[in-house]
Amino acid sequence: MTSFRWHDGERLIVFGRESLPQAGELLGAGYALLTTERAAAQAPSIPDRAETLHDVGPGRVDELAGALRGSVRGELLVALGGGRVIDVAKALAAADPPRRVAAIPTTLSGAEMTGIHRHAAGVIAETPRVRPAIVLNDPALSASQTVPELAASALNALGHAVEGPLTPLSNPVASLAAAEATRLIARGFDDAEPDRDALALGALLAGYVIGSTGYGLHHVLSQTLVRFGGVGHGPANAIMLPHSLVSLERRFPDGGLEDLGVLAERLCELTGAPRLRELGVTEEQMDRCAEEAAARPELHMTPPAADRDELRALYESAY
Repeated sequence: MTSFRWHDGERLIVFGRESLPQAGELLGAGYALLTTERAAAQAPSIPDRAETLHDVGPGRVDELAGALRGSVRGELLVALGGGRVIDVAKALAAADPPRRVAAIPTTLSGAEMTGIHRHAAGVIAETPRVRPAIVLNDPALSASQTVPELAASALNALGHAVEGPLTPLSNPVASLAAAEATRLIARGFDDAEPDRDALALGALLAGYVIGSTGYGLHHVLSQTLVRFGGVGHGPANAIMLPHSLVSLERRFPDGGLEDLGVLAERLCELTGAPRLRELGVTEEQMDRCAEEAAARPELHMTPPAADRDELRALYESAY
């Protein structure tokens, strides 16, 4: 897989197995590092050059960012970790500008490629959001999860590639990137051993897509399930995508989605928990998720917007 440097407006994206050694040149020293124990152990040179280190535990991005806001200092915030870690860094940068974010992903979340994130608790909704100014994507890190976790993360990325071209903000560049992302993600699981370089590049391109086009039905279903059903971000996307695809194909019969359901189901089986009931989600939680999801304005990005009954039926189909 080719390594590259991509100057995209104000941001620099460095991809490939040679990207991490460039961190010293691009980040300097003395930055504030947000990370997890797993991520820090995978790339020890990044914590070594940090002035301060902040552990990002489990939880909601708005609450985590709100709790860290008083202690995180500095102009450059480096996020070494998965989507939660990167989104917390973006939220902190948005809350107290001017700040830059450098993202070094350890999952296929694609968060490093978008300005999509929740705000820190207490920050008004109209505050401009932030996308990372520097992205260092080394497949040895970004595709480093175990196969079940990798499959879930890949389905999140596939959801970006599937849903982005169907929103009213779609454009030809995003559609081309989505097609290539889909091809790479499918190729990544063609053999018994995942092609981690293909998955890393596919997820990066899929993140570019969703950053350009926004999201709709599938991500509303998945994000609401995370927030009110207690399901992890990767597993929520993994379980819901085969079912979201049914609704998306009904709305967009010429969208080229007919073969993706088989791929989504195959990858979902690799996660080891393809049904909501296997993750302990209850009927009451699905009711709550349907109510909360129905109030999300992003549903209008997948016209016609799903109502509460359709959302509840989709959760039930995944149960």
